Amino acid sequence: MAGGIYNRLSDKACKAFAAQKAHGKKLSDGGGLYLLITPSGSASWRIKYRVEGKEKTYSIGNYPDVSLAAARVELGEVKALLREHKDPVTERRINRAASAACADSTFRIVALDWLTMKQKEWSAGHYTKSARAFERDIYPALGNLPISSITPAIVAKAVEDIHKRDVLETATRILQHLNGVFRYAQAKGLCRDNPALPARELLPRKKDTGRMPALLDFPSLGDILRRAEAARISPSVRMAQRLCAFTAMRIGNIVDAEWREFHLDDEQPVWIIPRKKMKVNTRDTDHRVPLSPEIADELRRWREMFGGKGFVFPSPQGGKHIGRESIEKVYRVTLGLNGKHSPHGWRSAFSTLARDNGFARDVVELALDHTHDNEVARAYDRGERFDDRIKLFDWWGKQLAAAQHGAIVIPLKSNAS
Repeated sequence: MAGGIYNRLSDKACKAFAAQKAHGKKLSDGGGLYLLITPSGSASWRIKYRVEGKEKTYSIGNYPDVSLAAARVELGEVKALLREHKDPVTERRINRAASAACADSTFRIVALDWLTMKQKEWSAGHYTKSARAFERDIYPALGNLPISSITPAIVAKAVEDIHKRDVLETATRILQHLNGVFRYAQAKGLCRDNPALPARELLPRKKDTGRMPALLDFPSLGDILRRAEAARISPSVRMAQRLCAFTAMRIGNIVDAEWREFHLDDEQPVWIIPRKKMKVNTRDTDHRVPLSPEIADELRRWREMFGGKGFVFPSPQGGKHIGRESIEKVYRVTLGLNGKHSPHGWRSAFSTLARDNGFARDVVELALDHTHDNEVARAYDRGERFDDRIKLFDWWGKQLAAAQHGAIVIPLKSNAS
C-alpha cells in the first residue's frame, strides 16, 4: 500500500499544474494520490496501491471535474477497501456490473418477464386480469424502481393503497403476485430478500368458512334482484349482476364477457364462453350456456343501447370493462349482503335449488362447468345433455323472474333426471 505525507496540494497548485499540460508529469498529494498529465493533455487523478505485492493503479477522473477534495474522499474509500483485503479496481468493476444489472432490472421489467412465464400456465382471462392489475395498481408506484432497491415499506404502501378502496380480494391477489415476482427475482439473483413477505400482516385474514355465502330460497333471491334494480349503481354493474344471477356463471366470466360470445338471435339463444377463459381449461370444448327467454330479452335490449361489439359491460371510467370488485362491493356494501350472499353465491343457489327440484346432478354440474369426480359425469361432458341444460336454465329463469316480482314461487319437480 502506498504511504507518504498526505494533503500536500492545494487547489491553486493543482490548477497551475494542469495548465502546463506536460505529458507524463506527476504531482503527488501523498498517500498514493497524484495527478498525471495524460497524452491528451488532461490532468487525471490516480491512486497507486499494492495488492499481494503487485503495484496497481486506480483511476478516479480528470481535474477539475473531480475536485481535490473529492479525490481525497475517493482515496479514503480505496484505503478502506485495502484494509478489508479487497482490490479497489475489482470492486469497482463488480459495482458497475451490479449498477448496470439494476438499470436493466426495474420492477416493471422483471414483472413482465414473470407474467410472460406465467402466461403459459394461466388461462387467457386470468393472465389479462393480472397484467391489468399490475398496470393499474403496482407499476405507478414500483414500476421504475430497481427491483433490488424496493423495501418492505414501499410494498406495504402500495398494498395499503389498494386495500383502502375496500377491495380485500384484489389486494390479496395482487400481493400473491408480488410475492411471485420477488421470488422470481431472487432466483435470478436480482434481489436478496423478498420485501413483499411482511406486507401480508397489513391485510385482514379472511375467515375460512369453507363456502361462499349464499341465500338458498327464492323469496330471498327475488328480494336481492329487486333491491339491485332500485340501487344507485352504474347500468353496466346492474346488468352484469343480472347476467350473473340468471346464468350462475363465475364473476370473472361475467365481467370479461364479449358480444361475439353471445348468439342472441339463434332459435335457442346461447352464450359460448371460450374454453381458454374458463377455470377448467383442459377440456376440448367451449362452455355453452343456454340463455333463458328472460335474460336473453334483457341482453337484446342491452345490445340495442350499447351496440354489439367489444365488451358487454363497458367501464364507465373509460377502461375496457368493469371490474369484478365493482359487483362484489355492490353486494357487500350497497345491498348490505356481506356474509349473506355474494355474486358467487348464485352458483350455490342454482346448484342447491336445482338439485332440490329434481334436476340430475350431472346436468347441474355440466351447467356449472365443474370438474367432475366420476366417470359417468365425465362421459357426459361432450354436450349430449344440452337439451336437459336448456330445460334447467329455462326453469331457473322463470323462477327468478317470478321471485323478483314478488310471486309465491312453488317450483315444480323437473323430469330432467
